[in-house]
Amino acid sequence: MPQDWHACYSATYRRYRYIIHNGRRPNLFLTPWTWHRYHHRLNEKNMRAALEGMIGLHDFAAFMRAGSRRLHSRTTIQDVLVEREGDLIRVEIQASGFLYGMVRLLMAQLVAVGEHRLSVEAFEQRWKDRRRDQVKEAAPARGLCLLRAGYAEEIFSKAGWYDCQPWFSLATDDPPPDPPCFARDEQQDL
Repeated sequence: MPQDWHACYSATYRRYRYIIHNGRRPNLFLTPWTWHRYHHRLNEKNMRAALEGMIGLHDFAAFMRAGSRRLHSRTTIQDVLVEREGDLIRVEIQASGFLYGMVRLLMAQLVAVGEHRLSVEAFEQRWKDRRRDQVKEAAPARGLCLLRAGYAEEIFSKAGWYDCQPWFSLATDDPPPDPPCFARDEQQDL
């Protein structure tokens, strides 16, 4: 290890996972680790489309909470993932760095996109215009998990560090109803 190595400042990327439980009924065993959204079935395709537009170096001032000590709000999003398995939606974001409160603010906006309260275009315009005043809510911390930090030199073995975080699987799913506008969107796709 070099003398100037630092666990935080030497990282070339960080990867976070956020898990949303999108089932009709609460699950006692998932509650501490997921955000339960039961009002409407989330459209994970729209959520994925919204996130994929963020890949690259951009100014994410819309997703920086007050109290940040960072001098600028630019960061590079390197990879995104949105997957549904039954009632669980897994969102992963990998970036060169994250702003203070960025993932939780971003997740609340993605859920608004998934619930059709916010269009993908409006979401994109909001962060591109750095409209922090329009990003009013943050997702709860209980769904958020730091998966890993990457370094120029491999510090941790992949077996002990990659994908060692829990991923839940439910025997059955019990999705909430589709929002009225989602049902119309699905019919137009046919």
